[in-house]
Amino acid sequence: MAKYIYVFCFGLIFGLGLIIAQMTNPGKVLAFLDITGDWDPSLALVMISALLVLGVPQRLNITPNTSAHEHDQQIVNTPKHLIDANLIIGSSIFGLGWGLSGICPGPAIVGLTSGLSESYVFAGAMFAGFYLFKLLHRER
Repeated sequence: MAKYIYVFCFGLIFGLGLIIAQMTNPGKVLAFLDITGDWDPSLALVMISALLVLGVPQRLNITPNTSAHEHDQQIVNTPKHLIDANLIIGSSIFGLGWGLSGICPGPAIVGLTSGLSESYVFAGAMFAGFYLFKLLHRER
């Protein structure tokens, strides 16, 4: 039960951070992406902070006391440096969606709680994409 409380608290802190940084504001995100126009570099601090929070422990190889394998009994072993067509196409679609809408999946979920109509449209499209992926990649 304590694990779920921790997960909830971390999710709450993450969501509040997205709101405070205005990552749930599509206009702010699009201003960050518009490097040739009225560029707003403030979201770069958010991204750098996120990289530090993830990258430093990962670089130092700091891991929790229990592994994902012990919790879920499944670890997906994929090559760390595999760049294939699926990765290129998927990341391109993700980037195109982010650039056109100014919304990313994490902030879209947070935006659902605040009633942002853009978040509802984005989340609907995102889940439709999940379903389409499942249909196209189901095991035969």
